[in-house]
Amino acid sequence: MQDRSDSHIDFALDLDFSEILTNPILDIAARFWEDDRYEAFKICYRSMRVIDDLVDNQKSVGRQLGAEEQNLFASMIDDWICSLRRRRAADYFQEQLIDTIERFRLPLWPWEKLAAAMLYDLYHNGFASFHKFLRYTEGAAIAPAAVFMHLCGVNRTGDKFTPPVFDIRAASRPLALFSYLVHIMRDFQKDQRDHLNYFAENIMTDEGLTEADLQLAAAGGEIGRPLRDLMQRYKTLADYYRHRSRLKLDQLLPRLAPRYQLSLEVIYGLYHQIFQRVNTDTGRFTTAEHNPTSEEIQAELDRIIAAFRPL
Repeated sequence: MQDRSDSHIDFALDLDFSEILTNPILDIAARFWEDDRYEAFKICYRSMRVIDDLVDNQKSVGRQLGAEEQNLFASMIDDWICSLRRRRAADYFQEQLIDTIERFRLPLWPWEKLAAAMLYDLYHNGFASFHKFLRYTEGAAIAPAAVFMHLCGVNRTGDKFTPPVFDIRAASRPLALFSYLVHIMRDFQKDQRDHLNYFAENIMTDEGLTEADLQLAAAGGEIGRPLRDLMQRYKTLADYYRHRSRLKLDQLLPRLAPRYQLSLEVIYGLYHQIFQRVNTDTGRFTTAEHNPTSEEIQAELDRIIAAFRPL
């Protein structure tokens, strides 16, 4: 059973979010943790961004990688993962990551799954089906979420940690998929301009859409019924995973100390805030339209904290 020593929410009331409201949602949520867990979070997520950005930064400039470049980047990713497996750091940052993995008893599979997803990105453009997309999310979304969930669930005894007593992959999957689908809708305009497309081809075909249609709409063109129907299908999928994540959280939260309960409620609440902004009837699906302002994020944080009751 998780240490339930936190019996109030003073840890939340003293936080000043004014300078981090434009940060990623996971970073905002992790600010409720103790310093050492928050530092562990930063090291883990920085490592995952390094692998992710290695591929995305190439695609965002509209370049098609040649076979030699693909193989070079694949080799770099493989070498990086092999260093983790052998616990032989290639540089100072990886040394910090290995120390963090060992201290917090983190499994290696999230980084292995992430690397597999990035290798898929190297050799593919998009997803032929929603099923293939779901397989990709095992690394691109569920793996990072599982690291966050693990850090919520590790138990401290003195300066030692023991792993969570629940399955972090199963616990994190619904919330990760809800969040990732919200990301896809929120970042529609930005992703299209960066030559990135996360909509499954079979669903696009069902709606009579091509990638060129999406790019034209993102550039300010007409928002026709097919695109609205595509967005509605993704919003319906996101809502399905939202319901499942709510059920999973309600089962899981009593097993966590209050500060970790609240951090997960913040993730759910801030993604739900974005989800509600996606208007498939009259929206233009722009970055500005989908992103809450700092004031709106602060108001939602205040609401979540005010409503929070430790279980």
